[in-house]
Amino acid sequence: MTEEDLKKLRHDVDGLLSYEYLANHIGECGPEDIDAIIENMARVDLSGQFLASAARYLHAMDPEGYAPAVRALVSQAIDKDREHRYLPDLLQSLYGEDYAKRVEELCASDDNFRRIYKRLFPTTII
Repeated sequence: MTEEDLKKLRHDVDGLLSYEYLANHIGECGPEDIDAIIENMARVDLSGQFLASAARYLHAMDPEGYAPAVRALVSQAIDKDREHRYLPDLLQSLYGEDYAKRVEELCASDDNFRRIYKRLFPTTII
């Protein structure tokens, strides 16, 4: 990512520019670039919409290769999505349609899953 690209991303007001840059330049982005994009997106995405979308996108592209970035994006999305508009899609997209059958296993092995599940189902004992 060039210095000019970083300057453009600093003018991002809601996360959309950062998300679009990530999607349009994924083959050119190294780990440092992805970290910078995530940091910028976390700074400006107040609702978690683009953080969640970026997590789903990277997970669809390469779940193992982008696992650290996906974890960081999901963690930020959980913190920002106070209205729970994007968290339900993360459960299904990242953990599969059968996540409800594997709740105990996923809660024990994935902190982000546990955090999402507790937010969406606060009265459920896990």
